[in-house]
Amino acid sequence: MESFSSNSARSFIGRNVNLHLKDGAVIINVQLTALHKAAGKNNNLIEYINKKRKITRVPLRNIAYAEMLNLNLIKNPA
Repeated sequence: MESFSSNSARSFIGRNVNLHLKDGAVIINVQLTALHKAAGKNNNLIEYINKKRKITRVPLRNIAYAEMLNLNLIKNPA
């Protein structure tokens, strides 16, 4: 399995995802807003907004993978 890289992170910008971290934690239902490149190797940050509109940044190296959400299942109660 490939590691989560800046190329794969760029494809999720603007979408709602669950972020699965390498330590086993999951950050649920956030919208990825930007990818910040820093000087040096492996210092990139991914920026996201949660439901309360709080902007947070997480180091890209801490993310195992991102799981895209289907908002139609969340918004439409059956």
